[in-house]
Amino acid sequence: MNKEGRKLFKSGTSFEEFVNLDKDSYKEKTLYIYNNININDEFMYRIKNIKKVNVLICAEMWCPDCMINVPVVEKMRQVNNNINISIVEKGDNEDYFSKYVPREIVKIPTFIFFDDEFNEIGSFVERPNYVKEVQSSDNQPLKIVTMRKYKNGEYTSETLKDILKIVGY
Repeated sequence: MNKEGRKLFKSGTSFEEFVNLDKDSYKEKTLYIYNNININDEFMYRIKNIKKVNVLICAEMWCPDCMINVPVVEKMRQVNNNINISIVEKGDNEDYFSKYVPREIVKIPTFIFFDDEFNEIGSFVERPNYVKEVQSSDNQPLKIVTMRKYKNGEYTSETLKDILKIVGY
């Protein structure tokens, strides 16, 4: 059991509280992404079958990657109440999250997935794997198009796919 993770999880806030940290454009963008997430039947089935998972999220409301990816986890929670989320800010928690990005600064969002007993299952850092792969390619036009689509929330299904793989569904 990860006692530090459990303690941090208990200190966090809900998605609603997180979104309400802002009253303007960050909140607007986050809710726009949330409201436009479409989950296909296959993913819906897989989400509904998740037994129990606790997701500790390190995020900041001003961060574009958080505005895009945190809503995906909330949408999953809305589908299946066996999914619990807790959001903490990066500032005071960098020591805990630094092990997920060795030799780099803590990237946000970082999602840590725990089972019911708070044993760590896995993690998701910053962006979906597909977007990371494109970013590391030499194809500049593809990079530009992919980032534009990503920032419009068009790759939330990639985030969802990565998360389902992490939690084993």
